[in-house]
Amino acid sequence: MVDTTKNTKLFTSYGVKTSKAITTEVAAKLISKAKRPLLVVGTLALNPEVLDRAIQIAKAKNIPIAATGSSMPGFVGKDVNAKYINAHALGFYLTDPNWPGLDGNGNYDTIIFLGFKKYYINQVLSAVKNFSDVKSISISKDYVQNATMSFGNLSREDHIVALDEVITLL
Repeated sequence: MVDTTKNTKLFTSYGVKTSKAITTEVAAKLISKAKRPLLVVGTLALNPEVLDRAIQIAKAKNIPIAATGSSMPGFVGKDVNAKYINAHALGFYLTDPNWPGLDGNGNYDTIIFLGFKKYYINQVLSAVKNFSDVKSISISKDYVQNATMSFGNLSREDHIVALDEVITLL
């Protein structure tokens, strides 16, 4: 079992409200219990090992994917519900409780982030954290302080093992 709650304060500035470090069990449980989850995938997920696991997570619970940056080509022909959207635009839309979502069925209650540079996604999540009730879970290898919950700072090897544990628990 990988300890995904370690090293959360390295290279992190402190704020009034920071994300809670979570284990793979908690991440899987929160993803499973979400009524309208959305997997938001960034360009760093184009690493074949990470991309394969993102697809497995989406298929495990039939979670739609918001492909940001240049990640969309990784999902073409993979039998997943992926749509392209700009990450900053998505952050803005998530703060609107009346946003119809990418599928027209309403806003999401839980968003799962994977494959982003920490400094980039922290800015997007700042608005979501402060101006919405949407829960955000970062299952990226870096601790993301503006998410509701996040894995700690993990090595690449530990991150892959942690993603595998989440998939198994789903």
